[in-house]
Amino acid sequence: MAADRTTLVILGASGDLTSRLLLPGIATLLRAQPSRSLEIVGADLRDLGQDEWRERVRTAMTLAHGAGDDAELGAGARQVVETTRYVAGDATDATALRALLDGVDCDRLVLYFALPPQISRKVCEALVEVGAPKGAILAIEKPFGSSLADARDLNALVQRIVPEDQIFRIDHFLGLYTVLNLLGMRFANRILAPLWDRESIERVEIVYDETVALEGRAGYYDSAGALRDMIQSHLLQVLALVAIEPPATVDARDLRDAIGQVLRAARVEDPTRDARRARYTAGRIGERHVPDYVEEESVDAARGTETLAEVTVHVENQRWAGVPFVLRSGKAMGRIRKQAVIHFREPAHVPHGFGGRREGDRLVLDFRPDSFAIHLTTNGKGDPFTLEQSVLRGELGGGQLEPYGEVLASILDGDPRLAVRADAAEECWRIVEPVLRAWKRDEVPLAEYRAGGTGPRGWASNGPSKE
Repeated sequence: MAADRTTLVILGASGDLTSRLLLPGIATLLRAQPSRSLEIVGADLRDLGQDEWRERVRTAMTLAHGAGDDAELGAGARQVVETTRYVAGDATDATALRALLDGVDCDRLVLYFALPPQISRKVCEALVEVGAPKGAILAIEKPFGSSLADARDLNALVQRIVPEDQIFRIDHFLGLYTVLNLLGMRFANRILAPLWDRESIERVEIVYDETVALEGRAGYYDSAGALRDMIQSHLLQVLALVAIEPPATVDARDLRDAIGQVLRAARVEDPTRDARRARYTAGRIGERHVPDYVEEESVDAARGTETLAEVTVHVENQRWAGVPFVLRSGKAMGRIRKQAVIHFREPAHVPHGFGGRREGDRLVLDFRPDSFAIHLTTNGKGDPFTLEQSVLRGELGGGQLEPYGEVLASILDGDPRLAVRADAAEECWRIVEPVLRAWKRDEVPLAEYRAGGTGPRGWASNGPSKE
């Protein structure tokens, strides 16, 4: 458990990330762990004022607790509402940053960078000048850098402030219980463990398709796109958990060593052949009309930003040689599809005499809700010589917390297992940079798809995994 007096300073507290994800995540954490002692200090250039800030915090706490007023909150949440405060100032200015830090008196300080990457860098430069309090933890939102070279420079910068074990590069996707359940599925049963290699697995799909469109995020998204926003960070981390060798323990060092080993072996063989991009045009998602992406407010059409990206990655080691890992993420799709799909190879021999359409066996792991489905070839109903698919379904262990709650718990407790280590952040950029270069040179066409559809015509992976 964290120290008795932990202060979480949120830099960028007036922004959307804080209201939409951070505060609700903290609220679910305090609902699950009401005895946790925490003070929250909001800080930003914009002056919200104490009353508006406290009301934002109170709203998050009462919604998570289903409470009508402060009296119905748990002890930890009530303490947060009573003690929270807001500091207006420019954290990129060394004098203002020093004043902010001098005003914090606690046993453990967590500085959470809910800021755009370029502003986070400037705050870190100011921190080098000011110095961080002993034991301070830096929690930095993705994207960590904008390229391999930039990530290396940023790693060197933050490591001048605090040691690596006090740096939490945030990937809230790793707070998904289903993702963590991959470890149990892989290593804790005798059914799957012997099959988890190139001899039994034909290919792996990791997909995160969303029905949401731009939703007013052009300021960030139009300069990032689907490849940087989702694949470069989140989906490569899931790939690493699917493909890791059995670690000695699931402690931070062993687990992150195993993740780093996979990422070092991963590469895109031919970025012009193994990567595709597309952008949505106007369409309907349910009853909602979605405008053409290039017509969205603050979008610069000349950037050629993709809203759907698909990349095939190969892990060049003995276990996975020749097995493609297809990573895909898209916005404004017709259905939500958030899953990892393990496609098993066909049997070496099926006795003659069996008929019927035979689909490949596969394991489908769904992210939110946490569940799995095993699709197995079995004898058909009514005719034992006709083959069909039977589906075995189950629920995976889920937690009481939202993903950000899981990540924040690990930060407050100083447990780096859910944080991205420096080498992993750099390797993820190394893997996607050949693709980014090819796209920048227009060596890969930018296809189009209708909002609410399945993707561009002719993309083989557009069909959903059958449930």
